[in-house]
Amino acid sequence: MDDTKDFLKQIGIEETCSDFKSEKRFKDGGQYRFEVPGIQSPKTMDALLRESVENDLFIHRVTQTKGIMMLTDEEISEMVGLAIDYGCELFLAVGPRATYDTSATVHTKEGSRIGYRLRGYDNLVYAIEDVKRACGLGVRGILLYDEGLLWVLNRMRKAGELPLNVHFKLSAHAGHSNPASAKLLEAIGLNSLNPVRDLQIPMIAAIRNAIDISIDLHTENPKSTGGFIRHYEVPDFIRVASPVYLKTGGSVASNHNWDTTEKEALARIKQVKLVKRVIDTYYPEAISSPKDSSDLSIPE
Repeated sequence: MDDTKDFLKQIGIEETCSDFKSEKRFKDGGQYRFEVPGIQSPKTMDALLRESVENDLFIHRVTQTKGIMMLTDEEISEMVGLAIDYGCELFLAVGPRATYDTSATVHTKEGSRIGYRLRGYDNLVYAIEDVKRACGLGVRGILLYDEGLLWVLNRMRKAGELPLNVHFKLSAHAGHSNPASAKLLEAIGLNSLNPVRDLQIPMIAAIRNAIDISIDLHTENPKSTGGFIRHYEVPDFIRVASPVYLKTGGSVASNHNWDTTEKEALARIKQVKLVKRVIDTYYPEAISSPKDSSDLSIPE
């Protein structure tokens, strides 16, 4: 296999050693940030951010997953205002997806491999319109599920059809899990990659070694995607994957489109607090991005 490995090395994909440690950082010098996904409404977001302040924790990114088209203009504007006042990123998910359109295949066991990707020309147009609407209301972070949509949106960003400072993040639902896929996505404009949730530490290290963009890793998961909790692996996440977003609080929900209640938002902050304890105990020298970082894609 040496010839294959030599060629991969020539194109920037190398085998990582067991003691691999990432020297890459966010532009502000930080190694890690906290992200809380599945926050679907302004009321839940408000409760989450208030509880984080009460617990002296800073949430760098809040992510909504049900879709931009599921929110009114007033709700989006309220969430934008909350993010600006608090100083965090707000990522809203593209609404159109196979599970929302007329696809019967996607609801079968084998057809579920389609994931949340887009079917046909019209759904591509609908998805772009969803993104344009969010950007027009000040959002500067978009969660994507389709590689083709990413390619188009990056072209639009370069052409000035979308704000130059909008950031694109690809969901774990897209199913990417190797360094070659990661390099492809980075090459077509991705700013933040969420690989599949159950990768082993060496697998994560190989992806980090191949790309420079941030990686988003689930520290825990809803029952619908395995229900596993990886808190004690978080120090290793930071060591091998920085710059990394630690996606925390997922175990509070039953699935990734869960309508988190205000009470459950408080429970998500508890999970962040538990992860922070593990970091402080086992990797106290790890550097978190500061609250006032100019490197955050805060809404405008």
